[in-house]
Amino acid sequence: MKKTGEEPFISAKGDSEFKLLEFWQWNQSDLLNNALRGTVAEFIVGKALGAVDGVRLEWDAYDLVTADGIKVEVKSAAYVQSWAQTKHSAIQFSIRPAMSWEASTNTYATEMGRSADVYVFCLLKEQDRTLVNPLNLEQWEFYVLATGQINREKGSQKSIGLNGLLKMQPIVTDFEGIKEAVLMCRRNELLSSKRNL
Repeated sequence: MKKTGEEPFISAKGDSEFKLLEFWQWNQSDLLNNALRGTVAEFIVGKALGAVDGVRLEWDAYDLVTADGIKVEVKSAAYVQSWAQTKHSAIQFSIRPAMSWEASTNTYATEMGRSADVYVFCLLKEQDRTLVNPLNLEQWEFYVLATGQINREKGSQKSIGLNGLLKMQPIVTDFEGIKEAVLMCRRNELLSSKRNL
């Protein structure tokens, strides 16, 4: 169940004077932090897909599920980090196969693999530390690939750089085009699978 932020912390004496919102502000204001930036990217993609109605499942086999049942994995990277840097970060995305856990059944997969149907790689592309803002949708670029293509071309490879990703000819889009790109990737992959039967 989603919280509002107005929920108070509780002690033996009853409600305390501080609320959940204060925890969120303290814990989640550094949006350039690697882990939190990844969650922000998931939320942005989820909003584009209309897939953030419930509450995020931290350890599910994939990040999002569309209304059409398309399972989506979201990966993020950025040039600018929250720590002091002497140079911009090299762009790398994880594509590591995993022994996934399915939240709906509380079971683990029996073999390593990539559980999603589609990957959305999210690049926070702004390189000026004074301007970078993960809340600015114009600063993000999205690269969309079917998982089947990743499996065929990259096998058990664990990560991929931006140049390697671009060589795979993903659909490159802004926020507005994410939904259509995901649908197109899934549709093309299903057509390709049928042709190969």
